[in-house]
Amino acid sequence: VLSFIIFICYIASLAAPFMMAPLLEFLLALFLFFAYASKLNEKFKGLYWPLTDFLRCVTAAIIYFAISIAAVSRYNDGASKAGGVFGFIATIVYAIDFYITFNDLVTFLKQGSSDAPEERKSE
Repeated sequence: VLSFIIFICYIASLAAPFMMAPLLEFLLALFLFFAYASKLNEKFKGLYWPLTDFLRCVTAAIIYFAISIAAVSRYNDGASKAGGVFGFIATIVYAIDFYITFNDLVTFLKQGSSDAPEERKSE
């Protein structure tokens, strides 16, 4: 939702070149939401879903931080400033999600690495 609000702010402002990043992040988050809701992560075992979510959070936090600084410092209209402020809020939200996802990723990788030696012993 926050990505969509930032997208609307950038469309209504002079900082229209920044509108692509929130749009892509919104669509990617929507795709991952539906993928988890429809249990695609259980059907496609070859894709490391926690790693995908982790990389999405890291890149989103970095990109939102960078474009928020640029929007707040370069443009003077209210919609650009609002988009920048919402971008800083999104940076914090994605950083928190990054931390939570990182813990899940570490647990996922430890679980995968502990299964491998047992399989080798049985062979």
